[in-house]
Amino acid sequence: MIPYSYSLHKIDNTNDFGFSADDYSRFKFGDDLVARSFGKALADGFIRYYLVDNLITDQIVVISSPYSFIPTATFAMKNYFVSQLNRWLVENGGLAVQETKVHRTITYKEDYGELSAEERLSLIGNDSFHIDKDFLTGKTLLFLDDIKITGSHERMILKMAKEYGLSNEMHMLYFAELVNKNIHPNVENFLNYHQVKSIFDLEEIIDGGNFCFNTRIVKYILNSSSSSFTIFLERRNADFVNQLYDLSLGNNYHTMDAYSKNLHLIKDYIKNNNYKLI
Repeated sequence: MIPYSYSLHKIDNTNDFGFSADDYSRFKFGDDLVARSFGKALADGFIRYYLVDNLITDQIVVISSPYSFIPTATFAMKNYFVSQLNRWLVENGGLAVQETKVHRTITYKEDYGELSAEERLSLIGNDSFHIDKDFLTGKTLLFLDDIKITGSHERMILKMAKEYGLSNEMHMLYFAELVNKNIHPNVENFLNYHQVKSIFDLEEIIDGGNFCFNTRIVKYILNSSSSSFTIFLERRNADFVNQLYDLSLGNNYHTMDAYSKNLHLIKDYIKNNNYKLI
């Protein structure tokens, strides 16, 4: 089955994305306030341009972009998408949605946003996605992601669906989509880092009162120079340091050479400051 695809914003030039590049950058590094705005806007768009004329009466399952232990930025957006969608569905005779997860087996150091289409497919092609097939039986599936650039993630989702023999009605929903193929895929990196040029740019987001961890910010922190990392760490409270360390272990970043030095610094920092598990 060919899935229905919907994107709220269609990127056809680099002068006007249709949304704030600064907001997108903050979203990718854990600003939950922007995630709420994006999630609600995506739900409103999907309702307006699809559900109003095509009410789904079956059970809907919303599925965020695949992750291992630490959620992606899309996961935060998904939370608000679900809340907004549920309100409309219940008011219009539908069922409140269910959720499930696509498990992925590989994590990598490379920054996906700076890669070409071929490099993306080569990198993600080594991964494998897993889902609870029995839970999905007879349900309509909404796969959420923040942005579609080359479609490699979508191809992996469809490959998984084929391998599992899924015959469900499927919808691929994106906050934004690159529709001009003359624009290099690394425009994603331009958006990702539009407001984050160094580890210290993260402090405003973290201290803003609406912060949530995701894979990107953890990898970015661990990949920073040890000198900057040490200064950054000393400005963080015990809750943040412990959570950063535990999330890193959960995603097996301690097995990756690129992150090992800073992880050892965190471990020593926790020990020396007598930080205990919360």
